[in-house]
Amino acid sequence: MDQISLFDREMPQPLAAKLRPGTLEEYVGQAHLLGQGKVLRKLIEQDQISSMIFWGPPGVGKTTLARIIANKTKSSFIDFSAVTSGIKEIRTVMEQAEKNRQYGVRTILFVDEIHRFNKAQQDAFLPFVEKGSIILIGATTENPSFEINSALLSRCKVFVLQALTTQEIKELLSHALKDARGFGNQTVYIDDETLEMIAVFANGDARNALSTLEMVVLNGEMDADGAVTVTKETLEQCTMRKSLLYDKKGEEHYNLISALHKSMRNSDPDAAVYWLARMLEAGEDPLYVARRVVRFASEDVGLADPRALQIAVAAYQACHFLGMPECNVHLTQAVVYVALAPKSNAMEVSYNMAKEDAVKDLAEPVPLVIRNGVTGLMRDLEYGKGYQYAHDTEEKLTNMQCLPDALLGREYYQPAGMGEEKALKKRLAEIKAWKKAHGAKTGE
Repeated sequence: MDQISLFDREMPQPLAAKLRPGTLEEYVGQAHLLGQGKVLRKLIEQDQISSMIFWGPPGVGKTTLARIIANKTKSSFIDFSAVTSGIKEIRTVMEQAEKNRQYGVRTILFVDEIHRFNKAQQDAFLPFVEKGSIILIGATTENPSFEINSALLSRCKVFVLQALTTQEIKELLSHALKDARGFGNQTVYIDDETLEMIAVFANGDARNALSTLEMVVLNGEMDADGAVTVTKETLEQCTMRKSLLYDKKGEEHYNLISALHKSMRNSDPDAAVYWLARMLEAGEDPLYVARRVVRFASEDVGLADPRALQIAVAAYQACHFLGMPECNVHLTQAVVYVALAPKSNAMEVSYNMAKEDAVKDLAEPVPLVIRNGVTGLMRDLEYGKGYQYAHDTEEKLTNMQCLPDALLGREYYQPAGMGEEKALKKRLAEIKAWKKAHGAKTGE
């Protein structure tokens, strides 16, 4: 007689799995791809699917969308993980897909976290994609331009999936409370404000939002009739976040990030760390804060201290590797550093000035002297004629004109003269004086 193991029992599915949409009509989000008349929806409805890459943050429905495509197009679906599989497993799956093709059945191979495959593993897919044995759908949270082999990427259409909006997350949560697969057969009292807090905390991740909802319902206060009441205190205990710090409309979210930014700009590290702590303890995504600090490092510090950007980017990477609560010290280090750094907004000012001219004068021709004359015809048209290679000169400078004629004399980068920009300001003045003395056109 066979023994029955505890692990043989069917484990209950998480709420996100129970409510996984089976059709495009049930799918929430990605209206830019799946709305009526949009490109991906038309490809699915017309059964013209080819290999593709879904690029987007976690919990936006990449796996779900691949399953819907397989059902809609009547294809065999194989779910493959780049984390647990190697070339041997790839070849086994490919053999099965080849058999399916011989029987007239298409195979959609969904590869989650495809960026984790090395070059050899990615290359193993190529011959099967080329001869049509499989339709490859890869999912990645990383930029495919850097993480997917160019040979494989060139055979796939990349679709960018976006984080779900707070309103879309709320729709999912409301549906979960009404659907019989969720809590539809149970009486659950949860006010709209608490529901919105769950949606805000989820930060665009549907799986995260449904998991949080499941946790708070299971830990809610149950009365004698079996009805469950979920309070803000329940949410705080389940998420370890002080929900009261974010208001219903999300305005406080923007107030706090504004307070952090302006405290750093005002070189006030104490205030900056306080606002950082307020956000992180309220459940703000540390990567969101890190992105804002990276922006600040160039917008408000710039070349006055070039290390600020390096430290900010390093803090972002640390947040990505570790997450909360461990990464709070890395963000603190970056916030204090940029708050104390010398300030310059020259990067933002220079770009905005150049942008204004670029938009206004989109048709300004590139001067012939700095065009690349790579063909005989181009050289006949004087592309590159008179080009001066700066490294051939003692000063590493030339009087060559690089701006269009209509923009001669424009000065976009104007160093503020703080920190390391003092030296850059002096260097720029020397360069301009040398060029003027050696006959460079100034537009004057």
